Amino acid sequence: MDANDSLRVHSFESFGTVDGPGIRYVIFLQGCHLRCKYCQNRDTWEENTGNIIPISEVVQTILKYQSYIKPSGGGVTVSGGEPLLQTRALISLFKELKKYDINTAIDTSGMFSLTDEVKELIDLTDLFLLDIKHIVPAKSKELVGFSNELEIEFAKYLSDIGKPMWIRQVLVPGYTDSEEDLLKLKDFLSTLKTVQKVEILPYHDLGKFKWENLGLKYPLFDTRTATQEDFERAKNILRNLMYRYNLEILCILCYNRFQPIVGFKPFFIYRNWLF
Repeated sequence: MDANDSLRVHSFESFGTVDGPGIRYVIFLQGCHLRCKYCQNRDTWEENTGNIIPISEVVQTILKYQSYIKPSGGGVTVSGGEPLLQTRALISLFKELKKYDINTAIDTSGMFSLTDEVKELIDLTDLFLLDIKHIVPAKSKELVGFSNELEIEFAKYLSDIGKPMWIRQVLVPGYTDSEEDLLKLKDFLSTLKTVQKVEILPYHDLGKFKWENLGLKYPLFDTRTATQEDFERAKNILRNLMYRYNLEILCILCYNRFQPIVGFKPFFIYRNWLF
């Protein structure tokens, strides 16, 4: 595969409603270097599988959906897996999309060094959905296999250059939900100038079957799912971010990643607005 003219793709979604503003065409890329214990898409980790698709073909497919993507204020979001593993190809893709004035977004962990290539891709991206894995370095390494210094620097860089971002964190009972850690997260977010929205993603185990299908033990088999009480508690801790920075803070539960479940095909089931 030429890293410039093809993407290694896991799947597509043509009517995404939770991965950026408006209606989004969402591209899920294959390959991820993180090892998140709560990962709901375990089948995206391997970097040498997936479908190799020419960027020209991807662009032509996207253009078929312009009639409802653009009027909705939407665009294209690249998720994964980890999109920045295919930085060079995304530069090529986004350059093509800019010719058609299509909004671009990337859902990423930000756990990459800020190379010239990465910075070029950042310049071509309209919005980042930045997944803060854990605000505490040691706990981040335990939870996802990497400490968090790179993603913290990534967030600071986006802020410094004026790049809009939505912050996401999975609320995992016993891992990311302590008051001390949420206060640290709040303090860090308050230093960033371009955060437009904070999304709390309640942990669930609907992706456990993907681990089992691969013959793997699900790491959080004994961890309970997040509850409404957990949502409210996190909301109260983060509340003053909304008032101080006029942020929209949401609690989102989205099942659209699990369409392989027989008889289950909704693209969006439940959104709980915190404020």
